[in-house]
Amino acid sequence: MKCNYHTHTTYCDGKEEMKIFVQKALELQFDHLGFSSHAPILKENKFSIKKEQIPNYIADIEKYQLEFPNIKLYKALECDFIPGYTYPFQFFNDHFHFDYLIGGIHLVKAQNSDQFWFIDGSKRQIYDDGLSTFFQNDIKKGVTAFWEQTFEMIETQKFDIIAHLDKIKMHNQNRFFNEKEKWYIDLVDHAISLIYKHNIIVEINSRGIYKKRCSDFYPSDFILKEVAKKGIAVVISSDAHKSDELDKLYDDAVAKLKSFGIGELVYKTASGWKNDLL
Repeated sequence: MKCNYHTHTTYCDGKEEMKIFVQKALELQFDHLGFSSHAPILKENKFSIKKEQIPNYIADIEKYQLEFPNIKLYKALECDFIPGYTYPFQFFNDHFHFDYLIGGIHLVKAQNSDQFWFIDGSKRQIYDDGLSTFFQNDIKKGVTAFWEQTFEMIETQKFDIIAHLDKIKMHNQNRFFNEKEKWYIDLVDHAISLIYKHNIIVEINSRGIYKKRCSDFYPSDFILKEVAKKGIAVVISSDAHKSDELDKLYDDAVAKLKSFGIGELVYKTASGWKNDLL
């Protein structure tokens, strides 16, 4: 099974329309393609789908499933979790029919403020400015806030896949903290224990590498080793925003997983997630 469950089109911040992705996925011999627009949040923004657009989004996926029966298409959202500023994930399942949900952190809420530290995007300076403005350049405080927001998402929301688990490292690049520091490893270990407890799938995400924003996959090797030890389910994700990104570093991700003894991926079925040998 060759699958990508993390895909963004022009319904959110993706760069191409849905049909182009389906055609490219067929060309690449994908078995499954999941569309996962950024879910609406309770604050005006330019990156997420509008709530009123969701019925059209779902209808388009269903339309292309009929037009292209040789690939299985799935309906999903990538839901941001920002306490007080995002819909409960269950809202989307209560009001719409989705096949799965992805949970992720792109914006870290600053304490005692209605503003957010944007840890994603192409501009490193925005990361640096946010660290200064909201956390007074205290990297341990800022990174801890990211992981604590992740903990709260895992413990309070119901979703299938956790996106780019350690994205907080992307603009760090060993400038402010080292991933081998004990305080950081302790935070990661707690996240892994919660992921295991709540039976959440971890994606190995290649976007940081092919966009030249990060030197390795999300998550880092030492996290993947722990994922392997605990037998946590895994999917490979390119987090594609353009159709030619759908299979970026796919084979590298397979090799990486196998090197840590991970010999299976999971894939979506009508009755849940099932294992498939790499």
